[in-house]
Amino acid sequence: MNDLRKVAQVSTDTKSAIGGTRMSEAATPAVAAGNRVSTTRIVGGAAVAYAASVIAQNAMFDGGVAKLLGLGDGTGAPSYGDPLGVVLAYHAANRGAVAVAVGLEAVNLPLLLLFVTALHGLVQRRGGAGTDWSRLAVAAGATLSALFALVIATHIAVVLAADGLAEPTPAFELIWQLHAAAFALALPALGATFIGAALATHASGLTRPWQRLLGVAGGSLLILAGTGNLAIADGSPLLFVGVSGLAAWLVWLVVTGLRLIRGQG
Repeated sequence: MNDLRKVAQVSTDTKSAIGGTRMSEAATPAVAAGNRVSTTRIVGGAAVAYAASVIAQNAMFDGGVAKLLGLGDGTGAPSYGDPLGVVLAYHAANRGAVAVAVGLEAVNLPLLLLFVTALHGLVQRRGGAGTDWSRLAVAAGATLSALFALVIATHIAVVLAADGLAEPTPAFELIWQLHAAAFALALPALGATFIGAALATHASGLTRPWQRLLGVAGGSLLILAGTGNLAIADGSPLLFVGVSGLAAWLVWLVVTGLRLIRGQG
């Protein structure tokens, strides 16, 4: 009799264990799906936040915006081809606007790294299609972060050097040229980041075909402009080719980010 009870108890325990295992197995896909949705929204939010921060940063170099905010005298930022006297006058009169712009880079860098890193993880969770491209985005994004840190550091040096100067000095000219050269070299790194992210998201089914085309076209413009880095640092209008690629990057970030936040794709 006792043996029968023990057998019955073992049978009951076994059924409970099997039932618990089945419930756990059934819950696992739901948990995984929930984690994937959460990561998708993180990637989308990072993309939109990063784009908004970059747009705000560049708006500081518009004379009208800077003056409206009480941060400048109304003059726009000089190009790399402007005379050094113009460069000096701008940075001496618009230190507040430049301070806000370079300060926003402290927001841009972590947002960029969060975006490319989370995107790589999301692509892997969706089956791995596009993983190689997401790795490119991570590597290029890290390189871009380092180069933009140099761009901002040299811009800070330009502002500090302009304080109290009556006319440009050789040291001031050197710092400005280094700033221009660093920016020109950052363009191909941005292009590689753009292409990697666009191809990775499309391969994993997160974006539409036109977004892939925008990424390849915009990224190619940035790389093309980067090949003329010496000319850009010397004031060449080739810079505007890179600016077109930058505009495409911001459009792609906003559109893709909103799409991921909404859970589309």
